[in-house]
Amino acid sequence: MAAEAHFIETIIGVGILLFAAKLMAELFLRLKLPIVLGELLAGMIVGPFALGAFFVVDGKQLLQINDEIKILGEMGAIVILFMAGLEMTPKEFLKGGKASFTVGTLGVVVPFFAGLVVFGMFGFDALQSMLIATALTATSIAISIQVLSEFGKIKTPEARLIIGAAVVDDILAIAVLSVVTSIAGSDAGVDSIDLTEVMITILQVLGFFAIMLIVAVIVIPKIITPRLWKAKGSVEGIATASFFGAAALAGSIGLSPIVGAFAVGMALSTTKVFEKVENYIGKIGLIFAPLFFAIIGAQVDLRAVDLNVLMLSGVIIIVAIATKLFGCGLPAMLFLKNKAQGMRVGIGMISRGEVGLIVAGVGVTAGVLTSEVYSTIVIMVAVTTIITPIWLKMEYRKEQRKESGGGDAPKNETKTKPEA
Repeated sequence: MAAEAHFIETIIGVGILLFAAKLMAELFLRLKLPIVLGELLAGMIVGPFALGAFFVVDGKQLLQINDEIKILGEMGAIVILFMAGLEMTPKEFLKGGKASFTVGTLGVVVPFFAGLVVFGMFGFDALQSMLIATALTATSIAISIQVLSEFGKIKTPEARLIIGAAVVDDILAIAVLSVVTSIAGSDAGVDSIDLTEVMITILQVLGFFAIMLIVAVIVIPKIITPRLWKAKGSVEGIATASFFGAAALAGSIGLSPIVGAFAVGMALSTTKVFEKVENYIGKIGLIFAPLFFAIIGAQVDLRAVDLNVLMLSGVIIIVAIATKLFGCGLPAMLFLKNKAQGMRVGIGMISRGEVGLIVAGVGVTAGVLTSEVYSTIVIMVAVTTIITPIWLKMEYRKEQRKESGGGDAPKNETKTKPEA
């Protein structure tokens, strides 16, 4: 009976979150605000730390974010990144390789070292500063992709650079996370840092991604082909199995699972099954994407906020925004030779995501971070996630006004058909 009650709790949670997300999506559409922001706020409003706390049945909250719901959220992120991979061919990814690698690397290096310096100045010890700095590194690419798709800008030069750079950013951030969490878990602490081992770890992560991408591009098109799969739904089913399998493989070798899904998406972007898979996954995304954003919102707990937390949160939010604008926006301006597009890249990289929350959790579990610092990291993740879609929309509104006024703002590229 306990297992059945747990299952019912999960499906009630999914139903409430999905209904609230779509309700807020409708409201935000009418208010001409980013839909993804409405879905995020829906989770925050009905979540167990807000209105959800008042809906109690038999002594238990009606909506609880249990492990199963969190897993569904992570699956949503995998679906979103597979969809993003479909929008970029391997040739396009490699073509933007230099720009993506530079912008993505600086998007990790600048926030990390700025975080170390700033929070060292605030009196935090080296390990605490490292954990906060690590939380500042990784971009939540799912947020930016959803916003760009919503505005029909997924094929623009800045969108391609955001996606490519965010993948590099995510890979490097995972490498940094693995090093810092191992230090946090060891008795020696910061004294256990070996620069050679750090470099080896980072190179291993990059190598794993390169191998996965090459294998996906060579193998996946041979497996997922209309010649092999004739029955209705077979192509779609095998494509789904492939990107979930690649996500599992990526996770098992220390990468973020979303990286594996992205690699398979790119591998399918130039195949004959592209349109069929894209049409199918678009429908799946209608459920998984809003659920993902609502679940993120529902996990934000602002009950422990006081003046000290707000002041520290203000500092960490300023550092989070400034480091991505400078670390990603400035080099993007040089590569794209366009100030407005470069600025959008910087803005698109601001939102932080699951890596920040993982770091916060690891720090608290290891007894390194206080509950106050944990709350500030969660607030930083929430605020940057809310700021990004609003700011991006404002930037594209400016572009639309210039275009309607006869300006020279770049037009959105039309979608091209994949190569056979």
